[in-house]
Amino acid sequence: KGRVETPTDEHDFEQGQPPKLTDQPDLDPSHIPQEEIGWNRKVRELAAERDEDGGATIVRKLVQSFAPSIYEEDEVKKGLLCQLFGGTPKIAGPTLKGRCRPEINTLLCGDPSTAKSQLLQYAFKLAPRGVYTSGKGSSAVGLTASINKDPATGDLVLESGALVLSDRGVCCIDEFDKMDDSARAILHEAMEQQTVSVAKAGIVCSLNARCSILASANPKESSYDPKLSVVENIHLPKNLMSRFDFIWLMLDKRDKDMDSRLAMHLVSMYSVGGVKKRTEPAIDAELFRRYVSFARRWVFPKIGDAAAEALVKGYTDLRNQGTTRETITATPRILESLIRIAESLAKMELREEVVEADVVEAIRLLKAATYAAAIDPETGLIDMEQLIVGMGHARRKRAKDIEGLLQEVLAERLSAGDTLTTIDNMKAVVNERLPAR
Repeated sequence: KGRVETPTDEHDFEQGQPPKLTDQPDLDPSHIPQEEIGWNRKVRELAAERDEDGGATIVRKLVQSFAPSIYEEDEVKKGLLCQLFGGTPKIAGPTLKGRCRPEINTLLCGDPSTAKSQLLQYAFKLAPRGVYTSGKGSSAVGLTASINKDPATGDLVLESGALVLSDRGVCCIDEFDKMDDSARAILHEAMEQQTVSVAKAGIVCSLNARCSILASANPKESSYDPKLSVVENIHLPKNLMSRFDFIWLMLDKRDKDMDSRLAMHLVSMYSVGGVKKRTEPAIDAELFRRYVSFARRWVFPKIGDAAAEALVKGYTDLRNQGTTRETITATPRILESLIRIAESLAKMELREEVVEADVVEAIRLLKAATYAAAIDPETGLIDMEQLIVGMGHARRKRAKDIEGLLQEVLAERLSAGDTLTTIDNMKAVVNERLPAR
């Protein structure tokens, strides 16, 4: 199922610089209908509200109004808000076609009954343009495009799939771990190059798929095992995990006080007294959708000098967190994710410049999400390479040592003229020499 509502056309950067919000292009009656101008004024008034200390209140109100029926999970909600607003689109270069990806991809994974599908539904309803699909019922053709014959004319017709229909929007994929391998292979191109290439029945083309992917996945053993890495818990291709900007672990932690508050929250949603005491969200759903659409259409924040220095320092600090040179704690994709997240935080407040505070908050959100998922369960240290190769540094080093020992033992046996040996003998020799290493 899909939905297209208010126009979300981005500015065509090849035609020149994007419009500035201070010039009030959204209030021009010669191009904008009067009804939309009224909504735009409400959006500007909402973003201009301040608290007693003079700070903006819009981000707190957005988080409180996003999925109010779901208890807490404010960090996850803020990350999903960053995905809805997105970064600033940029052209790749004067001599290159295409653009740098401003869309933020998010993966929700963890135990059952942690409201992953509910958060997907809320994000789908609030997105100005979106498509919702389930991984079990999605095929490669359904995600990209299919070739059908027109019954009236008999000509071949190219029909768009979910990724193409959600162009400049959000594509929500539930039960992501149950997708076929052929369907998941399509996402490699769509998540990074933002296109879908089709070569079928004599039709060769490349379709735009400039959408952000919001996926939810369950562990393959039903419940999340903290002794295993996130790649081993979830049956997904290793190189696909690194394409997600946010990887949120939603775990069902056993805590008596937390369980009591959660039970009271759930019961109050259905009891007579709870319904009477229920407070309405700070922002209603229609104004929320209008606010997201307004920010995506008219706000294009740029990175200031202070924010640029903070990005460089934050990336180098993340890069140097490893205990050895072989442990990778940050990649250039992490830096690009920080840029997109910082821009989306500035968009939430309708600001045209990214400040240092946005970068600090972006680093904090990234540590709360992806870095929490990238912790090596054996060492307790951050290792981003396990999202690529599927195992942590300790296991990679142990496998390398065992391989080297096997080669040494085989070379010794061959030089001694022993061409026949058993697997048990090899295991005994390797286990004897391995502790010395």
